[in-house]
Amino acid sequence: MNYRHAFHAGNFADLVKHAALLRLLALMRQAAPALTVIDTHAGSGLYELAGEAARKSGEAEAGIGRLMREAEPPPAFAPLVDAVRRANPKGALKYYPGSPWLIAEGLRPADRYLACELNADEHRRLSELLRGRRGAEARLGDGFKLAAAGARPGALLVLIDPPFEKADDYARAVETAAAVRRRNPQAVVAIWLPLKDLETFDAFLRDLEDAGAGPALIAETRLQPLDNPLKMNGCALAIVGAPAELDATLEAACRWVAETLGDGGEGRVWRLPGGDEFR
Repeated sequence: MNYRHAFHAGNFADLVKHAALLRLLALMRQAAPALTVIDTHAGSGLYELAGEAARKSGEAEAGIGRLMREAEPPPAFAPLVDAVRRANPKGALKYYPGSPWLIAEGLRPADRYLACELNADEHRRLSELLRGRRGAEARLGDGFKLAAAGARPGALLVLIDPPFEKADDYARAVETAAAVRRRNPQAVVAIWLPLKDLETFDAFLRDLEDAGAGPALIAETRLQPLDNPLKMNGCALAIVGAPAELDATLEAACRWVAETLGDGGEGRVWRLPGGDEFR
């Protein structure tokens, strides 16, 4: 794998994804005394924005940098802004916290977190980040397989966030979501994906509906029209089993990012039927 999270850490897509993640974690922790979280493509968990990778892409400056310069950040991003400040205790925006940092920081004694990573270098850094965190484990391996095998009864959140470098990442994300829900029908499964062209996005949605995993909340953040399949024109989240209380936060986050950081952008949230569940 050539993908490195560090090139994209703190970009516009991370703003949407992590605002949704923090709200989802808060809702699920309110509802259950013990929560298991499985992260299929965890990365290293904390990214140095002054590093070569981040500076080369410039995506963090246009994403989290722009948000943190807001005099009054939108309420949908308040938990993320607070987390970024905690990750940068000296004040300057030097680090961006990825999903492992955000999840592990809020672990309760009964919670469990399995962070999966296939890249050996990323896994090594991830292991260092989670060392000493009770209930947190960094696992080297195929996150799709580990999530499907690790789904257990009880409150469960599975994050599926592959690099989409491989043609079958879309299909495997759908298959994993369906497999998790077959083993735990109450599980919440959140899939992040890039938006490039309508054909690819529509095919993914058809496959997700046909898989029978259950109804899904679809959140779209389009920075510009989806007319160039070679360019990341936006991002989307498909959250199977999403609580209704998530909609407002996610819609506000999508709209702010699309309208503030995009060029004629649009953000919207809607529901996808689930087909015949667990067939």
